[in-house]
Amino acid sequence: MEIIVAERIRELMRTENLNQVSLAAKIGVKQNTVSAWLLGKKEPSIASLWKLADHFEVDIDYIVGRKPF
Repeated sequence: MEIIVAERIRELMRTENLNQVSLAAKIGVKQNTVSAWLLGKKEPSIASLWKLADHFEVDIDYIVGRKPF
């Protein structure tokens, strides 16, 4: 699942032209946390998924690959 999550986060970042530092600041996590998500080393916590979903105005199901955009 982490591959889909990483791809979706990367795709959403591109839509807003965000880098890791910018996204981290916007959702209140550290840059190295975003980096770990994108590299597939970690998966976002439920709280982080909510923050990502709220920021990008998408469903968590989209981020985790359960449904298309």
